[in-house]
Amino acid sequence: MLRRLIDKLRPRSRPTPQLRVIPRDQHKVSRRDISQAALRIMKRLDEAGYQAFLVGGGVRDLLLGGHPKDFDVATDATPEQIKRLFRGARIIGRRFQIVHVRMGREIIEVTTFRGHHEQSRSEDGMLLRDNVYGSLETDAVRRDFTVNALYYTLNDFAIHDYTGGLKDLEKRTLRIIGDPETRYKEDPVRMLRAVRFAAKLGFKIEPGTADPILELGELLRNIPPARLFEEVLKLFMAGSATATFTLMRDYHLLEHLFPGTEAALQAGDEQGLALIEETMANTDKRVRADKPVTPAFIYAALLWPPMRARADELVKNMPPQAAYQQAATEVIGQQLGHTALPKRFLIPMREMWDMQHRLVQRRHPQKLLEQSRFRAAYDFLILREASGERLDGAGSWWTRFQEVDEPEQQKMIAEARRQGPGGKSGRRRNRKRRAPRQESPTPSSQD
Repeated sequence: MLRRLIDKLRPRSRPTPQLRVIPRDQHKVSRRDISQAALRIMKRLDEAGYQAFLVGGGVRDLLLGGHPKDFDVATDATPEQIKRLFRGARIIGRRFQIVHVRMGREIIEVTTFRGHHEQSRSEDGMLLRDNVYGSLETDAVRRDFTVNALYYTLNDFAIHDYTGGLKDLEKRTLRIIGDPETRYKEDPVRMLRAVRFAAKLGFKIEPGTADPILELGELLRNIPPARLFEEVLKLFMAGSATATFTLMRDYHLLEHLFPGTEAALQAGDEQGLALIEETMANTDKRVRADKPVTPAFIYAALLWPPMRARADELVKNMPPQAAYQQAATEVIGQQLGHTALPKRFLIPMREMWDMQHRLVQRRHPQKLLEQSRFRAAYDFLILREASGERLDGAGSWWTRFQEVDEPEQQKMIAEARRQGPGGKSGRRRNRKRRAPRQESPTPSSQD
């Protein structure tokens, strides 16, 4: 408590911006590679008498030779002034208001230059309100990382660098602007952004920027679950999920977003780790191939290890299928206290899980094939098998079942019936007495 009071009273040191202007002939950012919508917005702001700069990841990625899809604009116009200039504009945000300007199919994020704010902080140092506007210089030092604080202007097509971002870009280094501990306390999500950018760009996190993360990671538990859900999407659905997952564990951040998952992996669940890694690699391939990905699948893989661990405990006292359903309910309930999962993704994830047992049993395969969640459940089954789970060849069976014609499918169904549940061959032993017929639980795919 005393330390928090001292931190609150201590004057906050701010980095002194030192402007470096890089003229057009010394950089490779070209208007041809910038969104036409962003260029029109910047031009209109300039014509109205406001400053306008392209800023953030768009400038960074262009300098790295990439082809960014998102472009952000920073200006000295207030959100209300921006909205009056653009008919398709909408003000969003609470902690810091931004404006989404729609032009055709594109939405460009336009922000007002930020200023310094010493009030409205929690006991942990988190900024509660941040609608304080400033100049280009103050906006630069309020950005998170130096490589994201580069500004491109249409006036002379130069780049303005106040924080040494170009040097860090050349060194492929990620460095936070200002005192790392203070900046992380202001917004703990910056720790996730550090990991995400390092994974995406292949950069090294500067030691001073990296060291406080191990100590301050627990501050993420103060972030609303809904906001953390959005961060999970950015972490694992941007094409660098494999590297991100590794860094999340290296910096002990996964335990604050998915504590049940980290606990299961720490307990030695190698198959669970392999499943998650396979899922991340598969997600990266789909993103890079411009194929759709869904949070339902990501969450299904991340929560499978704790769900299976809990089911193994419950199966001692209840039928396998009931144990898995109960385990799923418990694990999901616990997870929702850390990161949200909207019903539009939660329900498909549960259906995907519920179908796993039926896919292994191979009962009524043609009906399963017609279900809307079959493809996702089948893909998940394949990844489970690839991770080392013993599923009695269910994955290869379903792969072949989809490839052959109907007569061959009927043969496969008949063979599966002869082998019994789970594809296990063998005849039932003759009983001396015929007991009354009872519904008995079938073996789980994890047994």
